[in-house]
Amino acid sequence: MKLLADENIPSSIILALKEDGYDIRCIRLDAPGISDIDVMRYAHRDKRVILTFDLDFGELAVKDRVYPSAGIILLRLHQMNPQQMAEYTRGVIRSRKDWEGHLSVIENDRVRMRQL
Repeated sequence: MKLLADENIPSSIILALKEDGYDIRCIRLDAPGISDIDVMRYAHRDKRVILTFDLDFGELAVKDRVYPSAGIILLRLHQMNPQQMAEYTRGVIRSRKDWEGHLSVIENDRVRMRQL
Protein backbone atom coordinates (compact mmCIF):
# COMPACT_ATOMS: atom_id res chain seq x y z
CA MET A 1 0.00 0.00 0.00
CA LYS A 2 1.22 3.47 -0.87
CA LEU A 3 0.60 6.23 1.68
CA LEU A 4 0.66 10.02 1.62
CA ALA A 5 1.23 11.59 5.03
CA ASP A 6 -0.44 14.95 5.46
CA GLU A 7 1.61 17.76 7.02
CA ASN A 8 0.10 17.12 10.45
CA ILE A 9 1.40 13.55 10.77
CA PRO A 10 4.25 13.29 13.30
CA SER A 11 7.61 12.07 12.05
CA SER A 12 7.43 9.19 14.54
CA ILE A 13 4.45 7.71 12.66
CA ILE A 14 6.10 8.22 9.27
CA LEU A 15 9.33 6.54 10.41
CA ALA A 16 7.48 3.61 12.00
CA LEU A 17 5.54 2.96 8.80
CA LYS A 18 8.69 3.26 6.67
CA GLU A 19 10.38 0.71 8.96
CA ASP A 20 7.48 -1.64 8.21
CA GLY A 21 8.16 -1.28 4.49
CA TYR A 22 5.31 1.02 3.50
CA ASP A 23 5.88 3.31 0.53
CA ILE A 24 5.11 6.64 2.22
CA ARG A 25 5.50 10.17 0.90
CA CYS A 26 5.22 13.26 3.08
CA ILE A 27 3.50 16.52 2.19
CA ARG A 28 5.70 18.29 4.74
CA LEU A 29 8.75 17.37 2.61
CA ASP A 30 7.31 17.15 -0.92
CA ALA A 31 4.91 20.11 -1.07
CA PRO A 32 4.55 22.00 2.23
CA GLY A 33 1.67 24.42 2.50
CA ILE A 34 -0.46 23.05 -0.35
CA SER A 35 -4.24 23.03 0.04
CA ASP A 36 -6.27 19.99 1.05
CA ILE A 37 -7.60 19.77 -2.51
CA ASP A 38 -4.04 19.72 -3.83
CA VAL A 39 -3.19 16.97 -1.32
CA MET A 40 -6.12 14.98 -2.70
CA ARG A 41 -4.92 15.64 -6.26
CA TYR A 42 -1.43 14.39 -5.33
CA ALA A 43 -2.86 11.26 -3.67
CA HIS A 44 -5.14 10.58 -6.64
CA ARG A 45 -2.33 10.99 -9.15
CA ASP A 46 -0.03 8.58 -7.28
CA LYS A 47 -2.80 6.24 -6.04
CA ARG A 48 -1.87 6.83 -2.41
CA VAL A 49 -3.98 6.47 0.72
CA ILE A 50 -3.99 9.76 2.65
CA LEU A 51 -2.95 9.55 6.31
CA THR A 52 -4.15 12.59 8.25
CA PHE A 53 -5.56 14.13 11.42
CA ASP A 54 -7.59 16.60 9.32
CA LEU A 55 -11.36 15.97 9.33
CA ASP A 56 -11.80 17.98 6.11
CA PHE A 57 -10.55 15.10 3.95
CA GLY A 58 -13.53 12.95 4.80
CA GLU A 59 -15.91 15.66 3.74
CA LEU A 60 -13.95 16.40 0.56
CA ALA A 61 -13.93 12.72 -0.40
CA VAL A 62 -17.46 11.72 0.61
CA LYS A 63 -19.65 14.80 0.43
CA ASP A 64 -17.89 16.96 -2.16
CA ARG A 65 -16.24 14.12 -4.13
CA VAL A 66 -13.40 16.46 -5.06
CA TYR A 67 -11.12 13.70 -6.39
CA PRO A 68 -11.61 9.96 -6.42
CA SER A 69 -9.58 8.72 -3.50
CA ALA A 70 -7.45 5.62 -3.10
CA GLY A 71 -8.43 5.86 0.55
CA ILE A 72 -8.19 8.05 3.61
CA ILE A 73 -7.03 7.04 7.07
CA LEU A 74 -8.11 9.64 9.61
CA LEU A 75 -6.33 9.43 12.96
CA ARG A 76 -8.40 10.46 15.98
CA LEU A 77 -5.95 9.52 18.73
CA HIS A 78 -6.08 11.24 22.09
CA GLN A 79 -3.85 11.29 25.17
CA MET A 80 -0.90 9.70 23.42
CA ASN A 81 2.57 11.07 22.91
CA PRO A 82 4.09 10.87 19.40
CA GLN A 83 5.87 7.56 20.08
CA GLN A 84 2.71 5.94 21.47
CA MET A 85 0.78 7.19 18.44
CA ALA A 86 3.43 5.70 16.15
CA GLU A 87 3.33 2.27 17.76
CA TYR A 88 -0.46 2.20 17.94
CA THR A 89 -0.91 3.40 14.34
CA ARG A 90 1.69 0.93 13.10
CA GLY A 91 -0.07 -1.96 14.84
CA VAL A 92 -3.51 -1.04 13.55
CA ILE A 93 -2.39 -0.47 9.96
CA ARG A 94 -0.46 -3.76 10.02
CA SER A 95 -3.57 -5.59 11.25
CA ARG A 96 -5.61 -5.02 8.07
CA LYS A 97 -5.11 -5.15 4.32
CA ASP A 98 -8.31 -3.37 3.23
CA TRP A 99 -7.44 0.31 3.76
CA GLU A 100 -7.61 1.14 0.07
CA GLY A 101 -11.00 2.30 -1.16
CA HIS A 102 -12.19 3.27 2.33
CA LEU A 103 -12.54 6.26 4.57
CA SER A 104 -11.16 4.81 7.78
CA VAL A 105 -11.09 6.38 11.21
CA ILE A 106 -8.57 5.00 13.68
CA GLU A 107 -9.54 5.85 17.24
CA ASN A 108 -8.01 4.84 20.57
CA ASP A 109 -10.37 1.90 20.96
CA ARG A 110 -11.76 1.08 17.52
CA VAL A 111 -11.52 1.40 13.74
CA ARG A 112 -14.47 2.58 11.66
CA MET A 113 -14.52 2.12 7.90
CA ARG A 114 -16.78 3.38 5.13
CA GLN A 115 -16.39 2.42 1.51
CA LEU A 116 -15.66 5.36 -0.80
